[in-house]
Amino acid sequence: MHTFWKTIDWILDKLKIIGAICLVGMTFLTCADVVGRFFRHPIFGSVEIVGFMATLAVAMALPYTQQIKGHIGVEILVRIFSEKKQTIIDLCTSFLSLGLFLLTTWQMAIYAYEMHESGEVSMNLELPEYYIIYIAAFCFVIFSLIILRDIIQNIIKLRHS
Repeated sequence: MHTFWKTIDWILDKLKIIGAICLVGMTFLTCADVVGRFFRHPIFGSVEIVGFMATLAVAMALPYTQQIKGHIGVEILVRIFSEKKQTIIDLCTSFLSLGLFLLTTWQMAIYAYEMHESGEVSMNLELPEYYIIYIAAFCFVIFSLIILRDIIQNIIKLRHS
């Protein structure tokens, strides 16, 4: 099982790097497009590409953000509870999150398949959009696995307390 989680961590690191590259790429492409527009030569399809990169950057950042507990949470009330109650609350929210994101992943995969079957492409560059949706769904699978690991760790924590 340790090897499985090591593999997930390795994938997580690669997703983080690719997400960062997408973020930098969005910046450079937007700047180049603005400069090009100033000289009356905008970059054709830059809005589509930036949209794709933004989608990928967000999807690839979610698992890492979950791992480092970087998501925003309302902890003002929860902080006054005992550590055991905090763990139980975290366990409940993690179970709900896992259910939500497994459902979201499943629906994204269905949507990507339907887009693939219909042959739908982006408006200007005519790029197949289903690739982006499949990649985002894969990122959500990794995100769900990170949530599952949190659930397992919280259960172990409760057993030892």
